[in-house]
Amino acid sequence: MTLKKRIAITVAGLMTSERLAARRRRWHELARRLKRRPHVVHYFHEIQDPYSLLAALALPALAARRGVVIEPHLVPPPPAWAAPERALLEAYGRRDAAALAGHYGLAVPDLTAPLDPAAAAAGNIGLATAIAQGRFVENVAAITAAAWAGETLGVVGGADPAPLLVAGAKLRDELGHYLGATFHYGGEWYWGIDRLHYLESRLDQLDARGPGPSPHYPRPRLRLPETLRGRLAGRELELFFSFRSPYSYIVLPRAFALADHYGARLRLRFVLPMVTRGLPVPLAKRLYIVRDTKREASSEGLPFGRIADPLGRPVERGLAVLAHALSLGDDKGRAFALSFLQGVFAEGIDAGEDAGLRQLIERAGLDAGPAFTAVADPAWRATAEENRMAMVGEGLWGVPSLRFGTISTWGQDRLWLIEDAMIKAAESA
Repeated sequence: MTLKKRIAITVAGLMTSERLAARRRRWHELARRLKRRPHVVHYFHEIQDPYSLLAALALPALAARRGVVIEPHLVPPPPAWAAPERALLEAYGRRDAAALAGHYGLAVPDLTAPLDPAAAAAGNIGLATAIAQGRFVENVAAITAAAWAGETLGVVGGADPAPLLVAGAKLRDELGHYLGATFHYGGEWYWGIDRLHYLESRLDQLDARGPGPSPHYPRPRLRLPETLRGRLAGRELELFFSFRSPYSYIVLPRAFALADHYGARLRLRFVLPMVTRGLPVPLAKRLYIVRDTKREASSEGLPFGRIADPLGRPVERGLAVLAHALSLGDDKGRAFALSFLQGVFAEGIDAGEDAGLRQLIERAGLDAGPAFTAVADPAWRATAEENRMAMVGEGLWGVPSLRFGTISTWGQDRLWLIEDAMIKAAESA
């Protein structure tokens, strides 16, 4: 392994170190107390983003916590580098936000169509005025919902949102993020109500509690009702994933559990990483993904952090072996997929070197000789492209994505949506 790769693995381990994260949190809390400051949560709101509407609905409960102050910022849509396949992203976001609102019982207007630009402009005037009047938390959800409902009446004599949008985008960039519906507290980012439970738990530990339950939006877990075990024999659950996606690593054990519990066949459909498909993943995005994956991995009890970036040759060699493993049976494919992803994202194994790849192959129960022979076979590329086209045909573009029947979704944190569909199918089986 090269010195450069060894250094990169060490740096990744430091970035994801729970001990260092705890130390940073302690220093932040000490500084806050010495300065006698409240718990200041920076919130970045993008009116065109449907996830911001959901986050806005969560703000009053967050602001009601003891000693918590919400500092609001208006932001424009993310830059082009942060929103590859923007049309697909926006269409999917509206669909996904509506499903997420239903899951948490939140009342939102119809999100089928994009937000009208005139309504967005009027809404931003209303939001800027609410900030000027110190009433953002109380009014943000109603103003944003009205914009999504198509209201275009501006606020007469309202505040100009333009300088606020510029300032919000600048601060967001300086702090290291790129999306709306985001919360920043004490050096850490929390995106949308999906990650708000991490912030709420952190505030709970600091005795910054409020009325009602905590967290308000807990992390969904698999339900796996015993009465429905094995009822979906003959059905198929598809998982689209990449060997460079850390989220693909942490979804695998739960995808295995879903398929096995309900008796469905798990079809592993690998695709090439976004970068090799011409879609950029800049530093700010990579840093957030790594740190967010660490939290999610810890929640699932999975090791994560010693990362040997498999981009390029390691991914290509790994996919060639995976295609070979799948030809031997689904179990062999599963074993190698998990071995590879755990190796490169948790154990610092360089799959670009023969010794590293051999280790990943052999612990998956594969014969190294035929597996290394398969590395020279380019047939896997056609399969990867076929899988990519199937994924895009579902209105999806990123990994991991899943499909069961007519339901498809993007993200390891949407397994509850897939399980809902599987439960309905199992109940009627």
